Amino acid sequence: MKGFVAIYRKELSDHFSSYRFLILFALIAMVSLITAYLAGMNMAKALEGRVKPSTVFLSLFTAAGAGFSLVQFVTFFGPLLGLLLGFDAINRERNEGTLSKLLSQPIYRDAVINAKFSAAVTMIALMLAAIILVITGLGMLVLGVVPDAEAMGRLVVYFVISVVYIALWLAVAILLSILMRSVATSALASLALWIFFSFFVSIGANAVANSLTADAPPDDPAAIVKRARIENALSVLSPMVLYTNATATIVDPTRKTTRSVIQVGMMEQLSMARYSGPLPLDQSLLVVLPNIVFLICLTVICFAASYLVFMRQEIRSL
Repeated sequence: MKGFVAIYRKELSDHFSSYRFLILFALIAMVSLITAYLAGMNMAKALEGRVKPSTVFLSLFTAAGAGFSLVQFVTFFGPLLGLLLGFDAINRERNEGTLSKLLSQPIYRDAVINAKFSAAVTMIALMLAAIILVITGLGMLVLGVVPDAEAMGRLVVYFVISVVYIALWLAVAILLSILMRSVATSALASLALWIFFSFFVSIGANAVANSLTADAPPDDPAAIVKRARIENALSVLSPMVLYTNATATIVDPTRKTTRSVIQVGMMEQLSMARYSGPLPLDQSLLVVLPNIVFLICLTVICFAASYLVFMRQEIRSL
């Protein structure tokens, strides 16, 4: 692909020298380290003088440190990284007049959008890898536990899912930057989508579930299960819910399903206690595979839409 490497290297250089990216990276890294450190100190104090379980290292990513866990932090603030890297990817160069000059060179048009997306995904992967590796070293220092091959495999899967999840928001931001000529408008639209999927989808799912089961008694087990099923079915429309369920199941070996479990009787409690052992990594992968495939499909669809719209646009007339 002619011109891909040159644009890819140029985009990487712009990202590394951008104060906007450096400030956001420093903020996310600082909050992640503080959260992991507080969670590690709390676990070390709770397990002092006891035999540490094999899954204690992974709890560093799921235990609440500063009011939230690392998985929850990436769920809500990871999309901002993807949106920040992509909301002005095309329209900024179009407004400055550099896009038409770039395409007047012997460079294929698809090389531009492919290189921009690939460079941003590379930055996302480097950022997440650095944070996970630093937290891993911090956990070994604070907890005194060396992660085994199973734990490292789960962290690798968690890393891949996180990259795909943030790349989805990157693809959405690039699509908005292609559709909207104003940088401010694309930024506001990206922020509005983040707010909608962060808060209003779960609120709407809860409201719909309550309205559909309003006639049933509040303590009716059948109504409780029906309400939970409706809420879960509507909540999966949000990529954040898909990501949260997938990563929580991968990082926590004792979790057997991506859905919330409601114990409404003694038999359910006995059944959960009977199968409370940790799952191997391959079994956890089978559980979260639908969520991973759905996230990948959403990412491909959003980037394909960006690709098609950009290839059909008349750059010189804008």
